[in-house]
Amino acid sequence: MICSQIQKDLATCCALEVTKVIKNELEDKNFVILVHEARDCSMKEQMAIILRFLDDSGELQERFLAIKHITDCTSAGIKEALFYVSKYHGLSNNRLRG
Repeated sequence: MICSQIQKDLATCCALEVTKVIKNELEDKNFVILVHEARDCSMKEQMAIILRFLDDSGELQERFLAIKHITDCTSAGIKEALFYVSKYHGLSNNRLRG
């Protein structure tokens, strides 16, 4: 039991550090959000969120940001989940394009 909790804690710490790096890369750049919604093997709806932006040298970058469980697969439900993730990660909707 303790070992699995340590693994979860380590995975959480790694995810937080990677997210910090992504947010530092993004800085005040405009970005696009790519969303893919699918049902996993346990039949739960999952939404993968990817950020796309241009780096300082003008190269296109894509970064995986999050997976979010969703219960409402309507456009309103997906929008609500997307805004939740955006707010949770401190992304500026003013920089969102597309």
